Amino acid sequence: MADTTGTRREQIVAEARRLLAEEGPAGLSMRRLAARLGIQAPSLYKHVADKAELELELVAAAFRDQAELFELTLGAVQQRSGPGALAALAGTYRRYACANPHLYRLVNAQPLPRERLPAGLEERAAAPLIEAAGGDPALARAAWAFAHGMVMLEIDGRFPEGADLDAAWRIGVAALGSAGSPGRAAGTGAEAAAGARS
Repeated sequence: MADTTGTRREQIVAEARRLLAEEGPAGLSMRRLAARLGIQAPSLYKHVADKAELELELVAAAFRDQAELFELTLGAVQQRSGPGALAALAGTYRRYACANPHLYRLVNAQPLPRERLPAGLEERAAAPLIEAAGGDPALARAAWAFAHGMVMLEIDGRFPEGADLDAAWRIGVAALGSAGSPGRAAGTGAEAAAGARS
């Protein structure tokens, strides 16, 4: 990302996030954003190079959100690894995705330009899940894939009316919790973190 900082850029990203939440991806245009900010569209380009960079800023904001929420969640459980920790993180993940469906899709429904994210951000967001999985990146990856599939089906309204989604989450997380392999060699650092989300 361009090395442009300051309050104006932060205001632009914050307004873009509100616009995305209210109008979805179809409403997220530089012209529409400029109108909401009360400026001309060309003025936006002094702070954000293009729409792709704006979307990247939103992705980074989502990763920061998730990192903070996951760290708080893991800090509140008695055991930081195992079924209880996985269940707690799953609940946090589900609530965040359902509360921010358009942002969630922006982050997860297209290739992730991880080489353009701030250094260490993806690793920070993934670290609580890897810890909850006992340091096993394969288990963390499986847990993330399960949670992603469940929330995508939920926010897209694909489950039948009256389906007991809470029960489905409990069963899925319990199965993952019992699938941990303590003897498995764990990855470390960026390799493990990226592996958990790819």
